[in-house]
Amino acid sequence: MSTTAPVTLLPDVAAVISTLKAVGLGAFYDADDRAVIAHPIQIPQEHALNGTHVMVQWGPYNSGLIYGRPASFRATEWVGDGPDLREMGTIYATPIRRPFTREAQRCANAIREWMLRPGYTAGAVLLAALAEYGLTPGNGISVAYNVHSDSYDIPVTFSRGEQGRLSVADRDGSIRHLPGRHTGWSILLHDERGDAVGDPVHISGDGRTSVDCAADSESAAAVIADWVTAPLSRHCDCYAQEGHYPRHDRECNRYAAPSIARSQA
Repeated sequence: MSTTAPVTLLPDVAAVISTLKAVGLGAFYDADDRAVIAHPIQIPQEHALNGTHVMVQWGPYNSGLIYGRPASFRATEWVGDGPDLREMGTIYATPIRRPFTREAQRCANAIREWMLRPGYTAGAVLLAALAEYGLTPGNGISVAYNVHSDSYDIPVTFSRGEQGRLSVADRDGSIRHLPGRHTGWSILLHDERGDAVGDPVHISGDGRTSVDCAADSESAAAVIADWVTAPLSRHCDCYAQEGHYPRHDRECNRYAAPSIARSQA
């Protein structure tokens, strides 16, 4: 990648660089890759590619025409690897096209957050949302790290005295992915034996397309808090006897959010 910037920048390129600099990052245009490079402001531009840096790209790729129209942004982490560069992962990806200026700002904020807090994960975003309801690790939440699936587990009380739990992970069973790679939270109800029962009590995204991690985490946290503060009041006889995604009695409110269940009681 070249570090030489053109003398005159197209409006969209200039706008992206300005937005990145406004949040306290260094930024310059890489003409070879048709991308803006973001880096810690304390690192001189001539040394930026030697360490960790972020490549920012946007589209549709008709430079100069996209400015002011809906756009998609993608920011990826790169590190110097001897004479080569190696891509490490996605920091931010636009969930749906939004106005160019708005998306440039969201992307810049995500990069800044990532640079200020290395290793910051989608799970940490969800924990911050849950903390607003007083739910924190050791105070209503346990964390399970496994080879194939990580999760946050929250105990819930059923009307007959049994203890179940809500298990929260993303669609791929992870909580350690980058916020920019978040594709939706899934919350499953488990019985006292640990078996998942019924449909997910909450599910978002499609497992492929990135979604807004902060907004998705706030939504999931609200659902969890509702279950914790308003346990379900009645169950049908199929409780703890179902597999995953089976049919159940239409009167059973076990899989509805408690606020919905109360309105149907």
